[in-house]
This record gives sequence, C-alpha cells and structure tokens, in this order.
Amino acid sequence: MPRPLILASGSAIRLQLLTAAGVDAIARPARVDEEAIRQALVAEGAGPRDIADVLAETKARKIAEKEPEALVLGCDQVLEFRKEVFAKPETPDQARDQLRALRGQTHRLLSAVVLYDGAQPIWRHVGTVRLTMRDFSDAYLDAYLARNWPAISASVGGYLLEAEGSRLFSAIEGDYFTTLGLPLLPLLGYLGTRGFIDA
Repeated sequence: MPRPLILASGSAIRLQLLTAAGVDAIARPARVDEEAIRQALVAEGAGPRDIADVLAETKARKIAEKEPEALVLGCDQVLEFRKEVFAKPETPDQARDQLRALRGQTHRLLSAVVLYDGAQPIWRHVGTVRLTMRDFSDAYLDAYLARNWPAISASVGGYLLEAEGSRLFSAIEGDYFTTLGLPLLPLLGYLGTRGFIDA
C-alpha cells in the first residue's frame, strides 16, 4: 500500500483487525456527535441500515476534509431489535436494561464501512449479522456487568463478543468480523481489486 489507510475510528478492535490482516493503518478518530445524528435520522424515519451508513460516511468525510489526499475509512455499527436502534449504554443500569431486553431473543448488528479517496466516497458496504442470546440468569448478568463495566460501554448492546460477551450468546449467523464492527473480507477484496493492497 503506497499510503496508509486512515481509520476514522477509535475502535481498538477495528485497528487490530486491519493490522493483523497486513493493512498499513493508523487510527484518527473523527469527532462527531453520533447520538445527535442518530436521533435526527430516527426522527426522519431512517432505517438501521441507513443510520449505520450515514454515521460511517460522516466520520470518513470529517477526516477526509482535513486530509483530502488520504485514503480514509469510516465505520459504524448499529444494533437493531424489534425495529428499535440501540445506542451504546452510558451507565451499568442502561446496559442491564438492554441485555435484559435482548436475553433469549434474536437481534441484528449492521456494520457499515465507507471508504474515501481524494475527499470523495469511492466504496461502501453494510454487513449484517443475526445474533441470538441465551436465557442467562439475573445473577449472571449482574456479575457480568460488575466484571466488564466500563469496557462494555464502548459496545452497542453492552457486550464485547471478542471477550466474555461471547458467553451471552447461543447462536450467531453471519460473518465474525462484521460482528466485531468491520466487514473485513469485503473491504480487503475491494482494496486488493483497486491495488491499494497486494492481491
């Protein structure tokens, strides 16, 4: 890759996935008011897929405007359950409420990526995964929150699948990387096709 990929995200797992795949990437989190954007989109009747896509593009555009010659990747993940979009929990009580709602049920994670080059969007993708939570006890939930807060506050739904959050689930249908917030395989395919990475 002749130039590094700028990841417009502060997500450690996304940067780790890119680096592990041999992509020269640096993280430069975009400062955007995600909650205000999300609420405005919900008020306008936007669906989860559009919300994830708009948030990913907003982050990529913010960095691309400052570095127009850079290759910039914006990402966002949205949790959809019964037509409601969940945000990252701000308190342990919010995380408890979200996890109780999801317990024993199936929800969707939508992970969007938008790639900018020359300050213009050149590629976008939204991956979807279906996850089913097991019917865990309140006692386990309380202990889980005590062990994992505040780390899980960075995750929509209040779980980190790459950590103890995996114990909350009975089934996952879809791509593992997409579950972690980065549809890595489609991204690598596109980067290789365009010659941004060796393929």
